[in-house]
Amino acid sequence: MAEPARKRTRGGGGAARRAERTAVSIETAKYIERNIPNYEVLTEDALDIIEQNAETVLEEIGVNFVDNPAALQRWRDAGADVQGERVRIPRGLARKLCETAPSQYTQHARDPNKSVVVGGKNLVLAPVYGPPFVRDAEGGRRYATMDDFQKFVKLGYMSKWLHHSGGTVCEPTDVAVNKRHLDMLLAHMTLSDKPFMGSVTAPERAQDCVEMCEILFGKEFVQENTVMTSLININSPMQFDDVMMGALEVYAKNNQACIISPFIVGGAMAPVSVAGTLTQVLAEVLAGIAYSQLVRPGAPVIFGAFVSSIDMGSGAPTFGTPEAALITYGAGQLARRMGLPYRSAGSFCGSKLPDAQAAYETANSLNMGLLSGVNFMLHSCGWLEGGLVSSFEKFVMDADQLGALHGLAKGVSVDENAQAMDAIREVGPGGHYLGCAHTQANFKEAFWKTELLDYKPFETWSEEGGRDTVALATARVQKLLDNYKQPQLDPEIAEALTQYVADKKASMPDSFT
Repeated sequence: MAEPARKRTRGGGGAARRAERTAVSIETAKYIERNIPNYEVLTEDALDIIEQNAETVLEEIGVNFVDNPAALQRWRDAGADVQGERVRIPRGLARKLCETAPSQYTQHARDPNKSVVVGGKNLVLAPVYGPPFVRDAEGGRRYATMDDFQKFVKLGYMSKWLHHSGGTVCEPTDVAVNKRHLDMLLAHMTLSDKPFMGSVTAPERAQDCVEMCEILFGKEFVQENTVMTSLININSPMQFDDVMMGALEVYAKNNQACIISPFIVGGAMAPVSVAGTLTQVLAEVLAGIAYSQLVRPGAPVIFGAFVSSIDMGSGAPTFGTPEAALITYGAGQLARRMGLPYRSAGSFCGSKLPDAQAAYETANSLNMGLLSGVNFMLHSCGWLEGGLVSSFEKFVMDADQLGALHGLAKGVSVDENAQAMDAIREVGPGGHYLGCAHTQANFKEAFWKTELLDYKPFETWSEEGGRDTVALATARVQKLLDNYKQPQLDPEIAEALTQYVADKKASMPDSFT
């Protein structure tokens, strides 16, 4: 497998060598490789029924591809029945088209050691995506700025258990809408060396992202390898708009991965029943992934499912609920039956603060993601207030808990050391294991260790100020930012990226719509 650095043509000369000598290495855990089974809630009969019903939806009801004549023509050429903007797909056609999508793919990072494999038994963790607001203990809730965005990218880079830098970790409202994607991607490329996502807010912005990646990795490398995984949301129920599909077309054409993801709020954008929602999810995913393969057979894709339910009293989305869990587990089974990578779950909560409600709902959502077989978990840390807020404190709280997912995913070893028979013999009845040889040899790696939570005696905790978890998280955010050092990047590549962004921004007036 080729490494990105070997494809680049710029050498950087003495400046590049000096930067490399002074580079700081931040520990990042490898993506999770599960050694525990997936939790499956649907029987084979139930899966068959849902699959058959999804085919009926595509054949009889159809899906809309709006404001996209090229997409409609692709579907006509493929054998679909196109009437206006409604596309009815003959039974079996979408599933047949999906067969060219790969079962897994590698997303390359600019540090090859941080590249990730998406699919199989793997789980890649990426941070929150999309909130227009941010919150911290000092400034409270406010509109996000580019400075906030850059701080989140730095926190993601410094977080051991995060494998991916993500995309729109918050929406920087102090930069024009038509230009902010350039600054955001530049931040991911220069402030971190983990994998990242591209813009999907317009096809031309997706193209900008491809061109920036060609500067970073080399044009040939980008065409032959995947260096971005980007989020394509479906306008549930059963509608594909020209903006998202236009971005998908750009990425698929350039061999870049897309998450094809229905946006489900049960009771509003999907039926209130689990089976009915799964039917709609599958129909939408089949149509979206099939279309990506019409654009370029073999383009990497992920079977996505963003799932929440609705509070029937207020109309607000709810998270961490049993119904959402059942849908997430079931969608995982459907994705595996298609042989595709699966995206779902995250640090979901509806709480306004990083409090007990946030912790309960987030724990439920993270654990269902691990157990349902998710391969790419967007929103794995930092999500607050139903996705309206990126929280600095919750970012580090969640990121710490992602370490527990790593530990659980390891499963149970029964090798000679894990059996610990020598320890049991040494200690015998009535003894203790603190000083035995086995404990001394294994204690450093025996248990997952938090870098945030407090396990000190009450007296020590009280003497240190009696800080709650939010206060500890505030201190950790500042510590991580204070200790941040930018990863090395060839100065010529950094200069070329900066110039590209400057030229693009200068070529058009600001637009905030």
